[in-house]
Amino acid sequence: MTKPITRRTVVGTLTATAAVGALPKLHAATPDEALTFLTIGDWGRNGDSHQRDVAVQMGKTAEAVGSRFTVSVGDNIYDSGVASVDDPLWRTSFEEIYTAPALQRPWYSILGNHDYKGNPQAQIDYSRKSNRWMMPGRYYVVEGSRIGAPHVDMFMIDTAPMISGYRNEPEAKRKHHVMDQDPAAQIAWLDAALAKSKAPWKIVFGHHPVHTGGEHGDAQDLNVHLKPLLEKHGVQAYICGHDHDMQHIVRGNVHYILTGCGSAVRPVEKVEGTRFALSRSGFSLYRVGPETMTLEFVDYMGEHVYKAEIPRHA
Repeated sequence: MTKPITRRTVVGTLTATAAVGALPKLHAATPDEALTFLTIGDWGRNGDSHQRDVAVQMGKTAEAVGSRFTVSVGDNIYDSGVASVDDPLWRTSFEEIYTAPALQRPWYSILGNHDYKGNPQAQIDYSRKSNRWMMPGRYYVVEGSRIGAPHVDMFMIDTAPMISGYRNEPEAKRKHHVMDQDPAAQIAWLDAALAKSKAPWKIVFGHHPVHTGGEHGDAQDLNVHLKPLLEKHGVQAYICGHDHDMQHIVRGNVHYILTGCGSAVRPVEKVEGTRFALSRSGFSLYRVGPETMTLEFVDYMGEHVYKAEIPRHA
């Protein structure tokens, strides 16, 4: 029987961020300069299902707005991740797709459940082979001081091991290789890392949704173990994928943003707190200033289909 996630204290969990020293330093921003970046999820399909179209529009947008980096929120390579750092899928689903000069900047990446069907460690190891792929660990912090934006800290988490359905798969039929991970340790690490952060903006990135009107529905394990931390530490936004659509949902003081539309899409409907929902391939764009974060969704044809202003204080 699989043990449930507990809220126990794990000694030394902050050392999980030790590898963050490998992340590149970006030029310092002026105090009033917004941090601008793109986010994409659920994308790697050899260019199919509008993946290549989305990539073209990402390149154009990144150049136009001066995007500093891209965040990938998981399910990076379909259908079963990669086998190794030399897997041809790196070339056909990543390197030969996101070719625009403005996309040759850092890609801060996390794992999705499909990545756990392959060799997730290979995606971490690819960071040592690629000049732009940044995954120093399964979860880590991108500190604002390292990206030239001290007003923003970004917390990159690994949600697949937190999902009890994956952990309870029969061994003989196991698809998601999450059993060597300790979700309780990660929850304790995140609690401590959020408490330590002094940045006015705290943004958490994961793969699975806390709240969604998409096909998969709310991840109940995250509602129990993750959502209380977001609320406790004043996190303004939780950005994820997994459901293949665009969504902006507000519950309490947290903005739940789904951007799992990097290639194929699925139906979506409105739920409690929905401000926007659309089933269309695309990506999201963010500008985080001292007091306001601007969210935009851009589709695979380059149309800006939604824009919202998110205040730092509720």
